[in-house]
Amino acid sequence: MATTIGVGRATLYFEDTFSLKDKRRTIRSLIQHLRNTFNAAFAETSDLDDMRIGTITFAVVSNSAPHADEMLQKIVDFIETRVEIGVLGEVETELIPMGD
Repeated sequence: MATTIGVGRATLYFEDTFSLKDKRRTIRSLIQHLRNTFNAAFAETSDLDDMRIGTITFAVVSNSAPHADEMLQKIVDFIETRVEIGVLGEVETELIPMGD
């Protein structure tokens, strides 16, 4: 049986943050909500020292490529509706087939 790994990265732009502390609080809160809602892995990656940009990388594993793709889209939609003090920028997703 084939396995599909879905990987995504969402960049958030913070126009009204005045410190790294504000940005990190927002990112941590969003990641915690994502972890509570989805059975997936999440981490803040890239732009760690820039208070205007935040990047969340996420991954899902499924035995169905359409299901993995659907989960990635649901995560992106969730992020878009829950960004408190920023806007969703670039989003990249990729499906990686593993096995047979």
